[in-house]
Formats: sequence, structure tokens, C-alpha cells
Amino acid sequence: MKMTVTEKILAHAAGKSHVSPGDIVNVSPDIIMCNDATTHITIDIFEKKLKNRKVKNPSKNVWVIDHNFPVNDIKTAEAHKKMKIFADRHGIANFHNGDGVCHQILLERYANPGQIIIGADSHTCTIGAIGAFATGLGSTDITGAIATGETWFKVPETIKINMTGKLNKGVYHRDIILYIIGLTGADGANYKAMEFTGQAVREMTVPERAVLCNMAVEAGAKNGIVEADEMCRRYLSEQGRDADRSYFKSDEDACYEKIINVDLSRIKPGCAIPHNVDNYDELENIEKNRVKIHQGFIGACSNGRIENLREAAEVLMNRKVNQQVKLMISPASQSVYKQALNEGLMDIFISAGAVVLNPSCSACWGGCQGIMAENQVSISTATRNFRGRTGHPDSQIYLASAAAVAASCIEGFITDPVKYIR
Repeated sequence: MKMTVTEKILAHAAGKSHVSPGDIVNVSPDIIMCNDATTHITIDIFEKKLKNRKVKNPSKNVWVIDHNFPVNDIKTAEAHKKMKIFADRHGIANFHNGDGVCHQILLERYANPGQIIIGADSHTCTIGAIGAFATGLGSTDITGAIATGETWFKVPETIKINMTGKLNKGVYHRDIILYIIGLTGADGANYKAMEFTGQAVREMTVPERAVLCNMAVEAGAKNGIVEADEMCRRYLSEQGRDADRSYFKSDEDACYEKIINVDLSRIKPGCAIPHNVDNYDELENIEKNRVKIHQGFIGACSNGRIENLREAAEVLMNRKVNQQVKLMISPASQSVYKQALNEGLMDIFISAGAVVLNPSCSACWGGCQGIMAENQVSISTATRNFRGRTGHPDSQIYLASAAAVAASCIEGFITDPVKYIR
């Protein structure tokens, strides 16, 4: 029987010639990523339950401080200190303190096609953009992987998302994934692989593919993935990494749990309405309701790359943020920050009245920046819009593209960005 790309990667890692959905496989992850949101829990389990154990493969560990940076309180400072002491004690040299969001750092510096990548963060599935099997695990499973160098998976069924057509003006890859989650629902892909494919996907850059894979988990998916190809090879070469690798591809007659066909030309600028990511509507409908906003955020692992900052800059150029609104922009990494500086995007943002923040998870999760008060409304490129995620339980978060956030912050109301795009 033929296999999908996800099945092939898991079979290869498990040393098997073939696997099927439902099989249990034991694998040795190529990368184990930890960040400061949960690593203190992992360390406690490791030191209290696995006494005198050593980290099995320190060189395969990548530890990142990105969720609470800069530090917002003493408790967090102690957690960061605990991370660094543990990393130094066990020889974990791949330690990043304020370099940017963990998933972006993995894409830029570490991950390769065909690898098994696990992370203590649900949006680790972002790395599927380069043809890797990447998924988030809980603290206990991450602890086991750190200690033994191994973990296990049940091979997931695969949902094929076949994309055709061209995007219309004012529509971005962020709109695509919000539209797809609206179709599937928040549980429509539970423990499934979401494989993004088709001619439209083959024409996407790796950062554009990352936008899709990043939010696969918001449909319940175990992983999101795009087959590695020449576009991926070019990206790896640009990052200074080995581009001559064996790339896994799905067999033509592979078995899929279902196939969803998406014509990109039919998608309009969209938005996820509070308080669920699958609560989808088109922005032209929401705009009619004149939803007043207090805050905008552009950044995070979902939409903080240079392409997204360019989208925002096109809208904000020679325009001003509404005086009743604060707009925060956080590049996904230091390298994205530097590139935005070199391209003059920061001048555009600052001239428009936006506040540029350091590369971090920032206002996506309400840890240390962009906290909202009661009854305040935000439009954001963040990953989630759950109740209370960015502050008061009675605040509201709308999710949209970087262009839509910028346009809304100019008008002071949630706005379709089409009128601002040349």
C-alpha cells in the first residue's frame, strides 16, 4: 500500500518499510524544542521524578526564551534562571534568549526536511512548512524524550487540502488558513495530519507555507505539512543549510481520510470572531457592524515574518494609526527585525504611530505585552482568540491578516483592507 508524506517520514524514522494510520511507532526525534512557557515544569519533572538522569542528546535540544521576554515579574525571572542553569549543567548549547519566537528560530537555523521535530508548544506544527513531521507534546512527554532520546506516536490519518487558483487583491495566506479552519471546525482534524498540496501551494514560499502549517493545530491536527520541493531547497540554501537532502513525497495513490478542495480565487479577506478560531466570517460582513477596536497586534509565530510586515507597511505607508487605537508590531525574530530595518519598514511603522516591540511571542498570548482591559477589543495576527487569552475575560480578540490589522488600526474599526491595497 502506498503512503502519504507524513506516513513515509514516520516509517523512515521508525526503521520500517511501511506504516498505516493507527500503527504505533517509536522514533528518535531530530530536534526537541523547549520554551519558557512550560520548560520549568519539564525541569521539575526531570529532576524530581528522574533523579540522577542526564539529557540523552544535548545537541538535539533547542531551548528558547520567547514567551515572557522581556521578563515581567520575579517568578518569571526565576523560571528563566532555572532554564539557563539546567541547560548549562546538561550541555544544552542551543540556547536562545530573546532571539525571537521558537518556531521561527527552528525554521531559520535548525530544521530540515524529513526530520521528526517535537516541541513543548502546540504550534510546533509550523515547521511542517519545510516537509518535516513537527508536532507539539506535553511537558511529561517532552521530559521523557529529553531523558531517553525517544518518543512514540500513533500514525495519524491524513486530510489532503488541495489548493488551486490565485489569491485576489487584499487576500493573504492568513486568510486561507482562517477560511479552512472555518470549513473544518476546531475539531475537524483531530489527531489528523493536514497535508497542504496542489499547484497553488507549490507556488508558495516557505514562509507562506508556514502560515498554513502553523494553525493546523487550531483544527485539532497532529501536524501540518507541505512536501519539500525546489522552493524548500531554495529556502534552505538562503538560510545557509544543506539543501541536498532526500525529500519525502506522498505517493499518487496514497490513501487519505478525506480530500478538501479549496479554490483560492473564491476566498475573500476573512476574520475569526471571538471566542473561537473556527468562528469565521468575511471582513466585508463584519465591517458593516462598525466594531470599534482599542488595540491591534501584528506578529507572533503565525504572522510575524518579513512578508507579513511588508503587507502591513503597504497599508500604513503615508497613513496614521487612529488616535484611539494602539498598534503593536513584533517581528518574529531578530533576523526579521534587521531585514525590516534594512527595507525601511520600521520607519513606515513609527511614522504611522505604531509601536515596534522586540521579537517575541508578545501580545499573542498575553504574557507580558499587550494586555487588554475589560470590554476592550483587539484585532490581531495571533494564533488564538480564546476568552481571556490576552487579558481580561471580557475583552475580545478578532483574528485577521496583517493588512487587515493595519487597515483597522487606521480607521479605528474592524476594516476590510482591500481599499488600502494598490
